[in-house]
This record gives sequence, C-alpha cells and structure tokens, in this order.
Amino acid sequence: MLRCGQMMLAQALICRHLGRDWHWEKQKEQPKAYQRILQCFLDRKDCCYSIHQMAQMGVGEGKSIGEWFGPNTVAQVLKKLALFDEWNSLAVYVSMDNTVVIEDIKKMCCVLPVSAATAGESPPDSLNASNQSKGTSACCLAWKPLLLIVPLRLGINQINPVYVDAFKECFKMPQSLGALGGKPNNAYYFIGFLGDELIFLDPHTTQNFVDTEENGTVDDQTFHCLQSPQRMNILNLDPSVALGFFCKEEKDFDSWCSLVQKEILKENLRMFELVQKHPSHWPPFVPPAKPEVTTTGAEFIDSTEQLEEFDLEEEFEILSI
Repeated sequence: MLRCGQMMLAQALICRHLGRDWHWEKQKEQPKAYQRILQCFLDRKDCCYSIHQMAQMGVGEGKSIGEWFGPNTVAQVLKKLALFDEWNSLAVYVSMDNTVVIEDIKKMCCVLPVSAATAGESPPDSLNASNQSKGTSACCLAWKPLLLIVPLRLGINQINPVYVDAFKECFKMPQSLGALGGKPNNAYYFIGFLGDELIFLDPHTTQNFVDTEENGTVDDQTFHCLQSPQRMNILNLDPSVALGFFCKEEKDFDSWCSLVQKEILKENLRMFELVQKHPSHWPPFVPPAKPEVTTTGAEFIDSTEQLEEFDLEEEFEILSI
C-alpha cells in the first residue's frame, strides 16, 4: 500500500509539472522536472516521499513500522509529508466521513501569489467572505494545485454492487488519479476499468536498488511498467478504497464538482457527499501548515537495532500535526 500511495502521488506530480498527456519513452532524454520527480521517491531517508519517510510518518497515524497500512492511512501520511515539500507545493485534502467540503478546499487552495506573499501582503477580507460564499463560481487570487483523496468504505466484507457504477464513473473524470485498494493481503493501484473488470498496477515485484547517478539523473527503468497491467473483477475488490483526483487549477476543481453532482450524487445510495459549507457539528477547519521543525523524523532511525530501544508505540511519534 505504501508503494501504491507513491504511484498515485507520482502521477499527480507528473500532471503538475509535465501535463496529463505526457508519456514516458524508454531511453529518451527526459525533462529536468521529470528527474526531480523521481528523486522525490528514491529509497533514501532524505527523500521526501521515500518509503522510509512514509513508514516513519505512519507512526503518527498509529501504525508501527512494519505494520500494514490501509488506503486512508496512506492518504493521511501523504497529506503530512506534502507539508515539507516546497518544490511541488501541493495542497493535499483528505475527505472525512465520506464528505468533501467545497468551502474547506477553497480555503486551503486559495493563496496569495508568490510575489505578494514575499512582500508581506495579507489577503483582502473579501477573499474569505464573499469568495467562499459564492462557492464554486468564485475565483481566488492564486490556486495551489490540489491532490484530493477520498477514502471510502463501499461495503462490509465485500463491495456493495450498488456502488459499482459510481465507482467506475470516477475513472472517467479528467481529474482522476485512479484509486488505492486491492483485495485481502494484496494492495493494488487501480487506473481504469474495462466492462466489469478493473485495470490495476501490482507493486509486488522485487526491484534492484536505484540511486542518483554521478550526472544527477536516475536510472528510471524500474519506475515504469515492465509488465502489462492486470485486471480483476470489480466485485472482488476489498470495500476499503481511496479515490484520487488532481486539480491543477481552480477551474479543474469547479469542473470536478459539477461532474460529481451530475454523475455521483444522482444515485439513491451515494458513494460520498459533496457539500458547499463546512458542517456545523464538525470541528473548525484549519488548513494544515508546516510544523516549526526541520525534519520529518525519518533520519532519527538509523538502523533497526535502534527500534528495540522503544517500549511503547507512542514513543515513535516524531510529529503531531
């Protein structure tokens, strides 16, 4: 599941820097942004989205190192790690209680342009008041690219067939990043469907360790599909999943909201809810901010021997965000 989370995030970063239509070609010189994306995922403790960082940040979500992650836990880990990633500058929103709140997303993604922020300007009062009251039709000063993750439980022990059509509709949306999920004991990254079969990438392949070469590039052969994607019947899907969407600009998010209202909310038994205002019975929404520390904590664990020094799981926690 950690690798599947990396796959979804990497696809979001490709859309962010290279565009959704970009395709990898073997042994072709790639843009510098592509090489920089790869370096975010190297298996080293000092790389922002390395498996080391994800596992260590999972401790704050109640998952000891080596313990199994679910789709929601991975989503929460990516949300926290993104706060330390200034280059990609993503706003990561993870929905709660099967509900996506438009007001909260607008509040998180509407930011000052870099030039204004460095000058110390503050956003006008009208931005928080009038713009948010206008909902999806409002335009903000600048939009922080959005990675939207919607964790869902689509049944008890197996997926409820009433959700199948809505689930497949999500893959048709131009903002789609696929879905995290799988079946018992196997996590997959789902990228599409054909009829009643889901198309997925399987991370259960052992690869040789890859590091940055002397010229600053990365041997990227194993970062891409060496085998054809596989398929499975959608009814064999574990009911615990997480949908992913990427909205580079505000108009992309507005378009996504329209599609959800048209295709998802039309169902009698809705897969998730899309609401304009923050529910009054929820705690106030506070956009996540980078903590006043210079590390995500992964480098504190240099070897497995050090793990034996801790008696309680709570003592692993480095950050509380």
